[in-house]
Amino acid sequence: MWFRARLVAVAVVAFAGCDSHLPDGARHGGNASRAEQRTATAADPDMRSIGAAVDPVAVPVVWSERMQVAADGANRFAFALHRLRAAEGGNRFCSPFSLHAALAMTAVGARGETLDELRATLHLPDDAEGLAAVGDVARFYAAGSQSYDLAVASALWGQSGLAWNGTFVAVLRDRFGAGFRTADFAADPDGERERINAAVATATRGRIATLVPRGAITPLSRLCLTNAIFFKGSWRTTFAEEATSPQPFRRADGSTTPVPLMHRTGTEAHLAGDGFQLLALPYVGADLEMVVLLPASAEGLPALEARLDAGRLAEWRAAAEEVDVSVWLPRFRLQDRLDALATLRGLGVTALFVPGSADLTGMTESERLAVGAVLHEAFVEVNEEGTEAAAATAVIANAPSPPPPRRVEFRADRPFVFLIRDVRHGTILFLGRHAEPD
Repeated sequence: MWFRARLVAVAVVAFAGCDSHLPDGARHGGNASRAEQRTATAADPDMRSIGAAVDPVAVPVVWSERMQVAADGANRFAFALHRLRAAEGGNRFCSPFSLHAALAMTAVGARGETLDELRATLHLPDDAEGLAAVGDVARFYAAGSQSYDLAVASALWGQSGLAWNGTFVAVLRDRFGAGFRTADFAADPDGERERINAAVATATRGRIATLVPRGAITPLSRLCLTNAIFFKGSWRTTFAEEATSPQPFRRADGSTTPVPLMHRTGTEAHLAGDGFQLLALPYVGADLEMVVLLPASAEGLPALEARLDAGRLAEWRAAAEEVDVSVWLPRFRLQDRLDALATLRGLGVTALFVPGSADLTGMTESERLAVGAVLHEAFVEVNEEGTEAAAATAVIANAPSPPPPRRVEFRADRPFVFLIRDVRHGTILFLGRHAEPD
């Protein structure tokens, strides 16, 4: 039996403006705008793209020092975001990687105080080339792998009739792999919303079908940035279906509820820390792994989360040693939606959302834009699929040997933090907490 994880997440940043600055045809959704749209899309009726995004498979991205700096910054943002969300309690799950990429695309077109706030919150490099390296990281993971299914897709949707900054469009296309698609938000906001949702559904294999709700796109919308990530992988060491059994899950309030707890034994990277355990479970290919951080007590998760940051995770993971471990892990499924404006304000981003104060002139000078919505949705399912059985027996007479070391037990029958990360570069792709079984 193999154990498989499915994870998808999408981030959307929607920009609004003042409709008095739009060209007449685009502002009123009149025939001129429709005609221009038909002319612009005649050569590419399906995508309506201005310039094709760079294909990371055809043009592989080689990991660089600048990319490592960008990835480390994204990890710092990940834990700052998680601490704010964890304070809300309950189950939480997101892709900080996806949200970071979408906001970094925004930063490419930001200037002045708006850019300064984004750099501080996202831990972005101070120079333009360093910022572009954030896009290189996104394209690196978009190339995927033969041992697992990982897809990253970015796109820009811009109002037809506005003069978009060519450098902004080129950087997002060439470095972030985000093709520019013209849209007519002014004339058909809900139709464009459906187009965006359809593209997101395709990128996430149908797992997130209606990310952008009705009303989020209006006639004043001017630009929408999207980033989607999909991951599907199998454990390197398998779990047997017959070993899964209902076991009590201990909540923080002392109550219990039965959950399907999977079980296996094997050699894995493990750390017995101060008041917690860490376990790293690699996926096939060993490029990516799930790291589970389990507090010693059912009520200990908030204290563990308060200590957790990018530096400590790297330190704890490096200290983990391969040991014989008995693994107990629940089968679970989470779906979480985040309206990120309040969270980002809590992290120090304010000017970006204030009409008249937001400086996004690096995107267009035709109209003063501000961010009207930052939407994020993520889905994770950890379950069993397929069948595999094997058995072996051997009787060998050897000289007596020292008794084997005692097996470590890792029993995730209480609230825990989990994340999916790149083993070599440390990039955190998904991050969540499982505190309340369904």
